[in-house]
Amino acid sequence: MNISKENIDDVNALIKVLIEKSDYEKEVAGKLKEYRQQASIPGFRPGKAPAGLIKKRYGTAVLVDEVNKILSKKLSQYLVEEKLNILGEPLPNEEQQKSIDWEKDENFEFVFDIALAPEINISLDKRSKYNYYKIAVSDEMIDEQVKNAAMQLGRNVPVDVAVENSTVRGNFVQLDAEGNEVENGIKPENVAVAVDMMKDEEIKNSFIGCKKDDIIIFDPVKAFENRVEISHMLNISKEEAEVLNSEFRFTVTEILQFEKAELNEELFKELYGEENDIKTMDDFRAKVKDEIAAGLVQSSDYKFAIDTRNTLVEKSKMQLPEAFLKRWLIAVNKELTVEQVESEFDAFIKDLEWQLIKDKIGEENDIKVTPEEANDFAKQMARAQYNQYGIYDIPDEQLDSFAKMLIEKPEDKERIYKKLFEDKVVSVVKEKVSIQEKEISQKEFDEMMK
Repeated sequence: MNISKENIDDVNALIKVLIEKSDYEKEVAGKLKEYRQQASIPGFRPGKAPAGLIKKRYGTAVLVDEVNKILSKKLSQYLVEEKLNILGEPLPNEEQQKSIDWEKDENFEFVFDIALAPEINISLDKRSKYNYYKIAVSDEMIDEQVKNAAMQLGRNVPVDVAVENSTVRGNFVQLDAEGNEVENGIKPENVAVAVDMMKDEEIKNSFIGCKKDDIIIFDPVKAFENRVEISHMLNISKEEAEVLNSEFRFTVTEILQFEKAELNEELFKELYGEENDIKTMDDFRAKVKDEIAAGLVQSSDYKFAIDTRNTLVEKSKMQLPEAFLKRWLIAVNKELTVEQVESEFDAFIKDLEWQLIKDKIGEENDIKVTPEEANDFAKQMARAQYNQYGIYDIPDEQLDSFAKMLIEKPEDKERIYKKLFEDKVVSVVKEKVSIQEKEISQKEFDEMMK
């Protein structure tokens, strides 16, 4: 066997593989012997069919299979041994590859195109200046967060008279056209009705000013104009709600009014625990400001990561084998059309350039992601998902179980490792270059992110 490489340019090369009879004849003979022992051919006892008949019947298929096995194995070994950093996978050369006659040829030459990863030189030093945009915490942001805290810990309290934003609880009874109770009709009890959600002004006004034990006759479909909502309110099926056309007698049992929590030391303890140092509104606002600032760091870091990627890709000015890569994309993604490849190719090239840059920085700085780091990150993801639903006190064993489930899914595991690796790459860049911190408003930041 003979394998040789011929460079076309800095990023394209040819690999020629010559497989001779001596490379495969032993394997082919052994495989045909197995076929003979196993073959069941009419007129011959098992294992006694003539070798010539077995070769005639199976010889070509066995030859093709064995030669392709040898080709795949030796080509892979060659790429590793020669330390060739290739992009994609080898593709058959469309011009120099000769046709093969598997019936007659004894020696076989295969010609492949390969794409070589370009040399990348990344300069990371204090002469390079990178902007880091820090979002200023405004009084409006603090006011909104304080308001949300008061709403979050607020509660409904009983009142005597309903107003426009009251919740009125009561019992429904379905009525017929004459105003009499429908036998076996719809009669849900202790139903909450939000007055401010009503669309019909006349019905809404009939609730405003009502008191306990008052009776209000109204059509809920007309009041809310949403039959899906009606099905939930009256505890009936969507199909029943779709054809519902009747008034109901509603007897008021309770009127509730939402009251925001009072911003005092008790609320601060409820939010931050008994041992916190927050005593006054100024203390609370300062704490809220710190929390908002900590949350905005994630946005600033995300912007810095995007800018770092764009800057390094632009500076690298790397040469890539674009013609080969377009062929390769179509070869490995049969559902892709030429038009789709062309329209998405620029984005693909930028992603590839960034991946090559990350790999280079990772290699030069010995960046690795450990299983422990991946597991910790998976636990953070789990905690964040629970927090979205207002669950904060999560047992460690529950977080461990969730993290294990994430890590065991190949696609989630790959995403976690890629994220952590990229974060480390960006951190290395941030440490090595000069950072120019610029404070901007949330509005200015949002405009930049567009």
